[in-house]
Amino acid sequence: MNAILLALGLAALAWVFVVVDLLRRHRPAWHWYLTGYPVTACRVLWTWRKVAMLNDLAITRRPPRGLVGDLVVKGDPLRPVAPRISFPRATRMGLTLSVRLHAGQTPATFMQAAEALVHAWKVHAVRVTSPERGRVLLTATASDPLARPGLVSAPAALLSALIGALESGGAWVMDLRLVPHWLIAGATRSGKSTLLARLITQLAPQDVALVGIDCKGGMELGLFAGRLSALTTCRREAVAVLTALVIDMHDRMHACRTAGVRSIWELPDPLRPVPVVVIVDELAELYLSDGRRESRAEAEQCSTLLLRLAQLGAALGMHLVVAGQRVGSDLGPGVTALRAQLGGRICHRVNDPGTAEMTLGDLNKDAVAVAQSITAEEQGVAVCTGPDGGWSRARSHLTTTEEAVATARQHAVLTPALPAIDRALAALGGDNK
Repeated sequence: MNAILLALGLAALAWVFVVVDLLRRHRPAWHWYLTGYPVTACRVLWTWRKVAMLNDLAITRRPPRGLVGDLVVKGDPLRPVAPRISFPRATRMGLTLSVRLHAGQTPATFMQAAEALVHAWKVHAVRVTSPERGRVLLTATASDPLARPGLVSAPAALLSALIGALESGGAWVMDLRLVPHWLIAGATRSGKSTLLARLITQLAPQDVALVGIDCKGGMELGLFAGRLSALTTCRREAVAVLTALVIDMHDRMHACRTAGVRSIWELPDPLRPVPVVVIVDELAELYLSDGRRESRAEAEQCSTLLLRLAQLGAALGMHLVVAGQRVGSDLGPGVTALRAQLGGRICHRVNDPGTAEMTLGDLNKDAVAVAQSITAEEQGVAVCTGPDGGWSRARSHLTTTEEAVATARQHAVLTPALPAIDRALAALGGDNK
């Protein structure tokens, strides 16, 4: 009888392990709430005082008696006091807890101790933020949600693209109405081209004009030629297209001034011009010069025209998405001025610290360090800025070449005509499509 009960108990235990493994692989959020969160919360409460003491997060209160100057002669022993914490609150893939700072403490000390908290709590990452004075919020992520980001959903909207998933598990959305211009940096095979492909496939079904500038012979953006209102493959064509867009921008200014409005979005639908998204792949090709006078003049023209579009285009329905492997002041003085106008920032793995600093340094120093820690195996992983000024790790959804070509063919009938650009390219004697 005992042997039968033992066998039944072992079988039941085996089934429990099978169910737990299925939850872990197919329902990671359920697995976390049922098994991971209780264990991690207990570990946080159990180790907090020790971790605080070892990482200089605790302070020592002097005893109220027995002091002669700074010498303890008699009295109570000195005891470190750890900051008070709230009970860990579960999130979808981690937990959060609030820390009340001692007088004189700053969040910087907790940022330095973040790696120690990761090891003590056995989690993937710990993020330190300060939502209000005197308080720090610790956000722990149990596992890397970007390892298998899966598909997330987001409400469809004009000039809004669902790019991928954030580290928090939410949707990574590029909303050009909210943040009109973007800078994307990334080394070769870091996921930059995949992100651009995902962006175009998301914008293709919308009533939007897409203009591609790909001075690498159109190898990347040429996949979408059927959906692009214009595609330039050299800097000479790029100058013509950008000049035509600036002229069109002034026409839109005149229309808004005549109607007494401050943006095209306040115009009646019949009078509103189609929004234009200019996608530049490899910014350096527009700025570098071989020393010839003609080459220098073209580079200066591209720099000036891009800067004018970035400065004036947001309210006029003209948006820039600029990508490059290397983004630095060595490309020319216009790069820094252009960067200042590109409020959205995305940084994949880069080959030099200067590019990460150029992309994210003026917004958040911590984001620079996180971007530099992205490995070559983490293709598609990037550090992106949010509309609130914060940052997050994210991963774009994979868009294959077949999907890109199929999307361009499917929505080619939606491609709006831009006569000014067609005339400019025709004047060059080039074939745009």
